[in-house]
Amino acid sequence: MLAFKNIVMVIFSIGSQITFAQKNKLNFPILELSTIAEISQNDSYITLPTDIGNIKPLMFEANINPSFTIRERKDSRLIALLTPQIIIRMYNEASYPVKTPSYMPQIAFYYLLNINKAMAKNLLFGKLVHHSNGQDGNFFNEDNTINLSTGNFATNYFEIGFIGTKPSYKLNAIKTIKSSIEVHPKSWMVQELQGRFSGLRWHNTFTAHQLPFINKHKKSRPRFSLKVDTTLMLDNYNELDIIDIDRLNVNVMFYYHPKFLEDIGLFVGYYNGMDYYNIYFEHQLEVIRFGIMTKILKI
Repeated sequence: MLAFKNIVMVIFSIGSQITFAQKNKLNFPILELSTIAEISQNDSYITLPTDIGNIKPLMFEANINPSFTIRERKDSRLIALLTPQIIIRMYNEASYPVKTPSYMPQIAFYYLLNINKAMAKNLLFGKLVHHSNGQDGNFFNEDNTINLSTGNFATNYFEIGFIGTKPSYKLNAIKTIKSSIEVHPKSWMVQELQGRFSGLRWHNTFTAHQLPFINKHKKSRPRFSLKVDTTLMLDNYNELDIIDIDRLNVNVMFYYHPKFLEDIGLFVGYYNGMDYYNIYFEHQLEVIRFGIMTKILKI
């Protein structure tokens, strides 16, 4: 009799676990195309004046990156995001100058390949971007160094790629993988950049965002997020060898979203690679930074 009771209890326990696991899956919210598109965009952030590394002392760096969604209706399989992105650095120098901001207006298109799964999605995307610093001076100084103050920097490029999302029930998170190719045709960039500035790049990005709720009857805010981004320059530029560490950019960002802040989070990030701040591209950065960001996953 005791053995029979034990067997019944084991069966009941297994059944409860199976039911609990099914509820896990049922409690995952539906991931919309617009949310995936927002995740794939660059974050809006502002850094604190505590950078550690070989970058010049800054008061802050800010990435202003709001997105305007264009779509026919909420359940559309094709949407566009219009983004007037601007990156600003204020240097910790006399008069605290803001030098040559990066202006990066862009439009991105996202097409959803599958619509029957709540969280596992596959997308194709394409992007057109203009990148300039708003200056019209000579690219070179008299000593043949790059004119960082007023030198003209301008390029245009397109990017095409794939995005896949998958839920992690164990981690209570949505995982996203993005892979894309970025192309700067030579005729789309100023002449001085040709041969100096990489025009063919392979991007790979992994993100993990905690979901707003699971196993609960009410919503709760996510607490942690992770983003790992790599870029490999594939073309012949700046006389680099085919295998050269300077061809690789690595960016790792860890986000924490405290309960007492509704729409912003805190982050710590590590970046190693080419300086992405327009005409400063020949600088190789290795920096750890801290700051606040505004892109919170909302489902």
